[in-house]
Amino acid sequence: MKKKKIRKKLSVLIGRRELADFPMLSLSGLEAKIDTGAYTSALHCKDIEIRNINGADTLCFKLLDETHPEYSDNEYLFTEFSRKVIKSSFGESEERYIIKTLIHLAGKKINCTISLTDRTNMRYPVLIGRKTIKGKFIVDVSKKYTGGLPVSKTFL
Repeated sequence: MKKKKIRKKLSVLIGRRELADFPMLSLSGLEAKIDTGAYTSALHCKDIEIRNINGADTLCFKLLDETHPEYSDNEYLFTEFSRKVIKSSFGESEERYIIKTLIHLAGKKINCTISLTDRTNMRYPVLIGRKTIKGKFIVDVSKKYTGGLPVSKTFL
């Protein structure tokens, strides 16, 4: 009987805050809170609405981020989207629009789903939940902006 080789994926260490890029949205350097208590990820948006463009329902929104005012006037359009009821950190359920996009986080490219919501009362424009980071990263809450440090064997 042949032995199977087990390849262990190298995990990457990230902190409680990281910088994230969204290349499909032409966004870079957005400050993201890494939240292992949240299941889904969220992006701070405004003017979220559905319009009929060329006969197709199209999700339209603008980014709302005071630290990147250059992005606030850009309108983003998605024809592929869904809706989902999500419970906020305050325990309130709200229906949100969900898009699929690519995120660059700590040197990794991740296809993820992200909900669009007004995060005015939150400190960070992006929240990265455990669904996005599961199996890809180890989070050290004592660190910030690691950029994806290699994990030492002492951690494992």
